[in-house]
Amino acid sequence: MRVCGVNDITDGAAKSFMVTGRQVAVVRLGDTYYAIGDRCSHANFSLAEGEVDAKDCSLECPQHGSRFSLTTGVPATLPATKAVPVYSVRVEGDDVMITSEPVS
Repeated sequence: MRVCGVNDITDGAAKSFMVTGRQVAVVRLGDTYYAIGDRCSHANFSLAEGEVDAKDCSLECPQHGSRFSLTTGVPATLPATKAVPVYSVRVEGDDVMITSEPVS
């Protein structure tokens, strides 16, 4: 399903979208897009409001600093210990498309 246009997200940033009743954070790193569950598994805070780290391909929760992998959803730092969902992303023309259900 379409979530946004390729230019709707600034390079190196994240933006939250509602997808089939779930908040999903879509992240842009260059021409590559990632989508993970937008709620921190530790504090239920919006991950899209956190910092994107292009070097280790992660998104940091702004509440307590847990960093989640954009490819696996697994937290790399405490206090979070549980992974967030990851969605498959593809670009079709100028549209960013994601699966309606998480792949992990």
